[in-house]
Amino acid sequence: MLTITKQQIFQIRKNCGFNEEIKEECVQWVTGDNSRTSLKTLSYDEANKIIAAQTGKPAKTENWAYFDKRNEKHRVILSLLRQAGWTVPNERHGTVPDLERFSNFLKGVKSPVKKPLKKMIDTELEKTIVALRGIVGHTYKKKK
Repeated sequence: MLTITKQQIFQIRKNCGFNEEIKEECVQWVTGDNSRTSLKTLSYDEANKIIAAQTGKPAKTENWAYFDKRNEKHRVILSLLRQAGWTVPNERHGTVPDLERFSNFLKGVKSPVKKPLKKMIDTELEKTIVALRGIVGHTYKKKK
């Protein structure tokens, strides 16, 4: 579970008008624990829930599909996303891999490794590549 970020802490405090009592009430509300008052004890998702309630905008989910363009296995994954048809239109580049869909896949039940792409070690990346190759194979099997 990821912890709250500095940006989230600042955003929540700003939305509370830097009022400590309001901030503490937000922490207690989201955790359901009246003894907790510190923002630093919150998870990333709990912080997003507070920000969403404060702003009226839907909560952001963490993107697990950040790539390292120098990592060969990450480039293979990008290629497999294109082959599977997991793409979205882009004004500048035509079509690009759908990273939101891939991020949701990594968080889902069908993912072989449930962790952000940049935190995966080589063996975990290989498991993800094998799963994506299966998706590509299944995609083309359907079209025949």
